[in-house]
Amino acid sequence: VDEPAVARLAQIYATPCPIMSRLVTAIALLHSAAAFVTTAPSAPGVAMKESKADLEKLAVELNPVIGYWDPLDIFTGKQKFPVNYWSQGEAATIAWFRHAEIKHGRVAMAGFVGYLVQAQGATWPFKMTLAGDAWPKLGDGGVPAQWDALPEASKWQIIAFVGFLEFWSEIQNVGGAEPHYMRGGKPGAYPSFKPLKFLPADLYDPSGGMRKQPEEKKARGRAIEINNGRLAMIGLFGFLAEAKVPGSVPILSKVGIPAYSGDVMAPFETNFHIF
Repeated sequence: VDEPAVARLAQIYATPCPIMSRLVTAIALLHSAAAFVTTAPSAPGVAMKESKADLEKLAVELNPVIGYWDPLDIFTGKQKFPVNYWSQGEAATIAWFRHAEIKHGRVAMAGFVGYLVQAQGATWPFKMTLAGDAWPKLGDGGVPAQWDALPEASKWQIIAFVGFLEFWSEIQNVGGAEPHYMRGGKPGAYPSFKPLKFLPADLYDPSGGMRKQPEEKKARGRAIEINNGRLAMIGLFGFLAEAKVPGSVPILSKVGIPAYSGDVMAPFETNFHIF
């Protein structure tokens, strides 16, 4: 994600709305928090040979101020039992952590920008349902309340789509895809949709331009993505925490985020049922 582009998008949506203007000011202040985000394991190459030394090197490259920080002693060797997920070895476990951070960072970046857009009151230009129902409008409860107002069918469609993306991300060696990230593949790499035939473009680099860039530029882009993802995770949960518990995030207390009485961890709280 291009950080300047995100800032420009936020500015565009901030222009006509005083609340959004205050949100953008908070974003600028939150940016300084990036230096305090913890680090994650390094991405292995084709050969599974990552070690703690590789993690320390990547940590310094991503954030030379903090460097390598492992407060839970996951990879320091101080734990009574070594971290060895699913008995796959340390290298595979490192890759799992690495991939998880990249994936959560991407979702958080999308969610953070989405929050800004919805806080402006913007919705899709088309109707929400075939029956002509409009999208939920911004009101009491702010952005999180808009999810509660969605029909249950809409929620299941979103969850099913995300589930498909998650399933496809675990596919190995299909259509020329790299091996699984726990089997020597690159954490964060997303398989192409080309084997499916019915999707028009890939999720990653749909135009193909990034693949042609020098390796140095791609490596820098991956580092920027990690740092932006970390900041987005802090920013998005900061908004949600302030909405749920006003005053819990002092830097956002004067932004004017509407209080939310629902439960952000219960997506079907208002109308859950299976059948």
